[in-house]
Amino acid sequence: MKHTVTIEIAGTKYKLTSDAEPDQLRRLADVINARIEDMGPAAQRSASPAQLLAMVALSLAEDLEAAEARRLRAEARVREVITQTIERIDERLAELASGR
Repeated sequence: MKHTVTIEIAGTKYKLTSDAEPDQLRRLADVINARIEDMGPAAQRSASPAQLLAMVALSLAEDLEAAEARRLRAEARVREVITQTIERIDERLAELASGR
């Protein structure tokens, strides 16, 4: 179901029609606005809204890459632990089968 919502980002209002829930879009706009606030007043005064949004987009992309790298490392570690656990179970079953 399509929803129409107005959000404000970097002082500019945007009217959006989307399948996303309006509250979710507002929450995401809040995330972007918080990132802009984190840049400080000097950046907000000297940069255009487009530049601010570009800097936020780059920052979010960097965060996404870092999260993906963490996920891949965690998956690799889980695979390693599962493989080691299966090997230990197989060794123990072999020991039990041979009567040790």
